[in-house]
Amino acid sequence: MSEPTLLITGAAGFTGRHLIAAANAKGYRCIAMVQQEGNEIEDAHSTVVAELLDPIALEQAIEKTKPDYVVHLAAISFVAHGNSAEIYQVNQLGTINLLDAIQKCAPGIKKMLIASSANIYGNATELPITEATVPAPVNHYGMSKVTMEQATKLYADLPIVMSRPFNYTGCGQSPNFLIPKIVAAFRAGKRDLELGNLDVSRDFSDVRDVVAAYLKLLEKETTAPAYNICSGTPTSLLSVIETLNELAGYEIQVSVNPHFVRSDEIKTLYGSPALLESTIGQYREFTLPATLAWMMTEKEAA
Repeated sequence: MSEPTLLITGAAGFTGRHLIAAANAKGYRCIAMVQQEGNEIEDAHSTVVAELLDPIALEQAIEKTKPDYVVHLAAISFVAHGNSAEIYQVNQLGTINLLDAIQKCAPGIKKMLIASSANIYGNATELPITEATVPAPVNHYGMSKVTMEQATKLYADLPIVMSRPFNYTGCGQSPNFLIPKIVAAFRAGKRDLELGNLDVSRDFSDVRDVVAAYLKLLEKETTAPAYNICSGTPTSLLSVIETLNELAGYEIQVSVNPHFVRSDEIKTLYGSPALLESTIGQYREFTLPATLAWMMTEKEAA
């Protein structure tokens, strides 16, 4: 039996590279979709170039690759991205363009996983957050994911499963994100660090666990429209810093920079993995301290 073909959008990004490594190990023939020429992904079987806002290029890429499975990761995922209109164009319209291309050129795909975000839930008052929690986004990124999810309902003929990952991290994540920024400061031996809101707690996962969940959602029979990808445990930012203090062998001095404080900051965000685990079973291998140790000691970003 031939290897199943898996097309991954956003393959050059943080999650995409880890997903390719995990999918290769499971016998998939990975096709990486990237935005620009010259950005070949070495670990992928092949690379195709297509911009989400170019419907013709997307149709050509789908027609050429004829994927069995699709994982749609490509998005603007940085909440503080300065161009609000661009967030909606890429996250909502870009996804619609991709779905149109698949519907036209590969309507027989076995399954498509789309990465949404737990950011859609906003400042939920009832915790842990379940998939039944009503979306209440507090920023344009979260709203773009809500509208994207709603748009996919117009493609009921396609076998789509939606993932809503909570915060996750690991080697290779951009220092624009909080955990890699803090780790980078420790790795550089800095003694002082300026951050924004310190009184926040998040549900952190390891990127390797997240991509494992994605692959299992492709393989298992799924009946729910969306699944939270989370640990179910809130971890405060201050406890993350304490763990890194121990790993580094010294204490960094943290101060609040008002310019980094976001008025729309979500104070506490953690979810329930019950629905996910009832569908795919136990999948998590890494604790947050183990993830932080990996990020502190890895010689080269993954």
